[in-house]
Amino acid sequence: MSETRHEKLAAAANPRRAAQSDAGPLAQMFASAFMHDPVFDWIARPGPARGAALERFFHWLLAVRAIPFGEVWMAEDASVCAAWLPPDAPASPGGLLEQMKLLPMFVQLCGFSRLLRGQAMAGAMEKNHPHARHYYLSFIAVAPQCQGMGLGSAMMDATLMRIDANGSAAYLENSNPKNTRLYERCGFAARKNIAPKAAPPLLAMWRPSRD
Repeated sequence: MSETRHEKLAAAANPRRAAQSDAGPLAQMFASAFMHDPVFDWIARPGPARGAALERFFHWLLAVRAIPFGEVWMAEDASVCAAWLPPDAPASPGGLLEQMKLLPMFVQLCGFSRLLRGQAMAGAMEKNHPHARHYYLSFIAVAPQCQGMGLGSAMMDATLMRIDANGSAAYLENSNPKNTRLYERCGFAARKNIAPKAAPPLLAMWRPSRD
């Protein structure tokens, strides 16, 4: 194992809380990591503008929805990040007015032709979101050039250790089948595919609280 990989693994295993000033670099990293994610492939319009649209979406998600709650954890070099929402955070953006304000962002991401797909996916996620108290992993990503180094596993272990210390369960929606084994090794069990008809699988996964 090279020294660089050692350093990156150490940073992932000892993450720090993300601040608002990290939203920009992290949004770029998430956008590159999810550029070819199966679910985003289905809801996001294709073409050269997809990268900018994804970056805008992730910047909103981080700066407005996640970072303020203090459970977004990152390696210092932004090579890996886990964006959790704690049990007291709302699972959805808010009421109708707030959602209307977000419409231009979602039109940029989905285009008018795929906007109904995005609404169907969001509706399925909200409908199937568990009511029991839990931490919600909204997104985890590793920079493409660092994938395969074990950074995702190290970040999951570090953040789940904190969740276990709080005696809480955890929940996520897995949009990429190749990540299923990672989540299972971390103690998550698949519940069901919650994706709407004709969409790629979106696997709801639950991890019970641990003493």
